[in-house]
Amino acid sequence: MEHIKVIVGLGNPGKEYERTRHNAGFRWVDAIAAGKGAAWKRESRFSGWVARIEEGGRDFRLLKPATYMNESGRSVSALLRFYRVAPEEMLVVHDELDLPPGAVKLKRGGGTGGHNGLTDIAEALDSKDFWRLRIGIGHPGHKDLVADYVLDKARRAEEDAIEPAFERSLDLLPKLATGRLNDAMTWLHTAPKTQDDVVPVKTGTQRIEEKKP
Repeated sequence: MEHIKVIVGLGNPGKEYERTRHNAGFRWVDAIAAGKGAAWKRESRFSGWVARIEEGGRDFRLLKPATYMNESGRSVSALLRFYRVAPEEMLVVHDELDLPPGAVKLKRGGGTGGHNGLTDIAEALDSKDFWRLRIGIGHPGHKDLVADYVLDKARRAEEDAIEPAFERSLDLLPKLATGRLNDAMTWLHTAPKTQDDVVPVKTGTQRIEEKKP
């Protein structure tokens, strides 16, 4: 069993950044807090906003660093030290250039892919051994375009692709509460069944619904 105690949403503070691609992490924890009726409280000792929620008999602390993205580590490390939380007991939710819009993936550890927030957290903790929920935003096609791309709002077509997967990913919380994170990963990475996955099969006078393999 591996239990998550802290969920960090990455983003930039300020109205001008609210709906930008880079603020996918903020949007995720905001949605979780809203669904639980939890209030955010500004905590200067953690340089961020903190909310507390309960799911499946377990407490989770949500954190939104009030620093800018490239200084996220200061906020995260302060909270983890205060509550004595190990890196592997933390989930960081962030935008992911290497995944297309509509893809959401869960993983533990690994590189930071040049993501400024992840890089700063890894340096502050001296560890990359934390869980990540990667929300795909797609790539602009050239590295020189990335800075402007992540600080811009997603196009309508991208939002249409992102929204269903984003909403489904919110159902990950009860699965995290079980401590069976590999099972949670399998669930998240398995595409939900749709009507197109069911084909009619005729046998005699009966019509039977058969699932595609």
